[in-house]
Amino acid sequence: MTTSHFLGDTAVLTGRSLRHISRSLDTIITTAITPIGMMLLFVYVLGGAINTGSDSYVTYLLPGILIITIASGIAYTAYRLFLDMTSGIFDRFHSMPIARSSVLWAHVLTSVVANLVSIVVVILVALLMGFRSGAGVLSWLAVAGILILFTLALTWMAVIPGLTAKTVDGASAFSYPLIFLPFISSAFVPTETMPGPVRWFAENQPVTSIVNAIRDLFAGQPVGADLWIALAWCVGILAVAYLFAMATYRRKLA
Repeated sequence: MTTSHFLGDTAVLTGRSLRHISRSLDTIITTAITPIGMMLLFVYVLGGAINTGSDSYVTYLLPGILIITIASGIAYTAYRLFLDMTSGIFDRFHSMPIARSSVLWAHVLTSVVANLVSIVVVILVALLMGFRSGAGVLSWLAVAGILILFTLALTWMAVIPGLTAKTVDGASAFSYPLIFLPFISSAFVPTETMPGPVRWFAENQPVTSIVNAIRDLFAGQPVGADLWIALAWCVGILAVAYLFAMATYRRKLA
């Protein structure tokens, strides 16, 4: 199978998935409106009681909200993949002369595009709420790179339950722990305020390093070890998830 054939097949199938998303109002509500609602709640209801040492709480919490946006969005990857598996459309695709891996890559790229749109919407709302950034073009590109890499990592994780789940609820339920993970991190409060065991977990899980790196980039400050730790987490999760997802896919086709 030639590379051009694979790319062409992936582009066609990605367009199909994106059209389905554009017609699904509940997808838009879940991936964009829900994180925005959480941001409004934290800033205008709870923000006054939280001391982060930052002039603007919306600026402090935005990186965590972006992580939650991605975690919410990738649940739909597993959901859409599950529907394709159970509807028989996968069998129909595989009976055609197309690159088999293009079916999975179409879902993955759709997830990246959909999540980027949701992230842009959330950032625009944050700007209206007072978010300001001293980041230059390179810093914004670095933020985008981290978020895309994180989206790819979580999306390939979502592929596994999408292929193996027995029910629709089971396909998307795996994302719930991912949505709550930012709450036990530096996303909403400094980890210094947490009790010992909770603080240790918060400081050594991937969300904290990713959030801290994005926060420093938004502020236009030098980025320390958090950036490299964040990249290591993202690349590690992506590599493991991709290998497991492709192995699961091959077993399904066997």
